[in-house]
Amino acid sequence: MSVTKAVLSGFLHFGLLLAVATLAGGSGHAQQPAKPVSDASKGTADKEATSTTDTLKTIDRLMEQNRQLEKQNQELVEQITTLRQTLAEHQTTPAPSPDAPGQAPSAEAKQAPTETTQTPVNNVSLTSAQLAPSAVPEQQGKPQEEKPDDEKKWGKYTPNLGFKVASTDKGDLSISIYTYVRYLNQLALSSTYINGFGQVVPVVRRQDFQLQKLQFKFLGWIIDPKFTYYLWAWTSNPTMGQGAQVVLAGHVDYKFNKYLQLGGGIYSLPGTRSVEGNFPFWLSVDTRLIGDEFFRPSYTTGINAKGDITDRLRYQAMFANNTSQLGVSALELDNGLNTFAGALVWEGGDFGLGWGDFEDHRKLASRIGGHFNRSHETAQSQPGTETIENTQIRLGDGTLIFTPNIFGPGITVNALDWKMACTDVGLKYHGFSFDAEYYWRWLNNFTGAGVVGLPEIRNHGFQLQASAMAIPKSLQAYAGGSMVLGNLGGGYDTRIGLNWFPFKNKVVRWNMEGLLLYRSPVGYTSVPYNVGSTGFVFHTNLELAF
Repeated sequence: MSVTKAVLSGFLHFGLLLAVATLAGGSGHAQQPAKPVSDASKGTADKEATSTTDTLKTIDRLMEQNRQLEKQNQELVEQITTLRQTLAEHQTTPAPSPDAPGQAPSAEAKQAPTETTQTPVNNVSLTSAQLAPSAVPEQQGKPQEEKPDDEKKWGKYTPNLGFKVASTDKGDLSISIYTYVRYLNQLALSSTYINGFGQVVPVVRRQDFQLQKLQFKFLGWIIDPKFTYYLWAWTSNPTMGQGAQVVLAGHVDYKFNKYLQLGGGIYSLPGTRSVEGNFPFWLSVDTRLIGDEFFRPSYTTGINAKGDITDRLRYQAMFANNTSQLGVSALELDNGLNTFAGALVWEGGDFGLGWGDFEDHRKLASRIGGHFNRSHETAQSQPGTETIENTQIRLGDGTLIFTPNIFGPGITVNALDWKMACTDVGLKYHGFSFDAEYYWRWLNNFTGAGVVGLPEIRNHGFQLQASAMAIPKSLQAYAGGSMVLGNLGGGYDTRIGLNWFPFKNKVVRWNMEGLLLYRSPVGYTSVPYNVGSTGFVFHTNLELAF
């Protein structure tokens, strides 16, 4: 900047001297004895006056150019400073401190020529030495401090996708963990219930602490970013000792374009909204209303396809082994490959995953979904009653349909056709949410001993849920209820709860919930209610999902 000012000052001094000399010359002529004025002398006087005017204009022009150059020079200095800061942030090897004892520049450093980095800054090429942080006057002579080992960090964190522990041109790997601790109190439940056939059935009532679930997820891509994998290990501690207490599962997928992603492995059948892949973003912690739990399919192995039809309309479809495979041996599956589930969902206003409006939508977000399922199920292909994330085909009173003699002496159902359909709507706005879902189920085409003349069994039901963010990003209140209806019994539940997000995100959540149940037709140890539950249940959970 000082060189530029010196040059400009020289120009200005030269112009001023020229103007003074011109004016002085004019004054000298004026002091000479008067002579007759000729036409030639008149012309000379006019030229001198014109020359003075031009000089003054030149001075004004130079002053304006000087102001512009000073402005450009200031912008140049600011850009140089920015580049120096950028180099400082990307410099990986700290320069040795000049005050450090026993350190001296290496021979290579002494002999290394100055590199010229062609960095365009107002069309000026600067050397790397000029851009280096050490060239900044206020940093000269100051050693660069090295971070202690315990402050160094690596990897990247993305909520719900976990920590990225590897990233190469051949693929990447992220590790994510989901777990929660639960206190459960079922002591206020009735100790027995009477099923639809007049039988008295005992209800086991629990009060305990559990590290309820622990899930490790390994996910990323391999060879091609379109070729992804999702592998997981899952344990349900309340079912310790059961065959499927620990599950190792996953799937691989290839995304051809936004219209088609195709994969194979273990997925949740997309038969209701809660099994579309939105876990754990529910209002409750890892528990559904009994209506959803009764009608939904579960996890199984198959081929899965999904994609976008339009910007707002998407689909998902899966062909699979059965409706619920976890805990079922391949030798127990029928070989029909006749299980199908499909979903068609329209969303508006960036609806997002799950229930509740934690994100506080400024404009109304909505969704409408439809699902259809069908499968041929056998008694042998059903999971155990306590198997993790299991579903069994139950009657409206909670009785397993494959139980011998429930329809009369000598009558046993060994196989049947299962069909289920549902539709749902959801709304989110300014921290409030409302969601509704209705279900229909048909059981028919029975085979087995004495089933001739057994009529079709139909059930239907619904669930409603609503929530409000009492304190944005921190405290959420919610309520819900559901009902199962149809021949051979039914039941209902209602619940209210609170969610507190102490870090204003969904990674850590503390939940409290109270349930009022009447003749629940579904239940097992991984959820807060049992089959036949009537009465009050309380549970509280500390959830970690990263």
